Amino acid sequence: MEATTYASITWNSVEVGTELPTTSREVTAALVVGGAIAATHDYENVHHDHLAAKAAGADDVFMNILTTNGLVGKYLTDWAGPESTLKKIALKLAVPNYPNDTLVFSGRVKNKYEENNECLVEVEFVGKNNLGYHALGEGVLALPRG
Repeated sequence: MEATTYASITWNSVEVGTELPTTSREVTAALVVGGAIAATHDYENVHHDHLAAKAAGADDVFMNILTTNGLVGKYLTDWAGPESTLKKIALKLAVPNYPNDTLVFSGRVKNKYEENNECLVEVEFVGKNNLGYHALGEGVLALPRG
């Protein structure tokens, strides 16, 4: 197995308006259920029990916000690289994220500034699936100056 290496983005190389690369993630039942129970200890039955989800009016089990938050963090830090630090995620959920769909992330650098001796970028992001926008928000990352 080969190790994946990521390049670091530097603060000096980023401009306001820089588009982040689009990435996609297959949404499987294992991701939805595993994300809820194993990764975030969210035992709400709509995240792991198909019949309970249907009884609640959903089409199927659906992803919890903590799993979505984790996927957003991965998207942002995969772009920024191993020398970055994720400082903040502000996230709103819209349509549910059901199994057998694809979640596509995109983003754009909204702001770039220095604060408390850190070089920061604010990134707007969206996560969209076949139903529409699943997640919308902003994240702040500290980057090496470069």
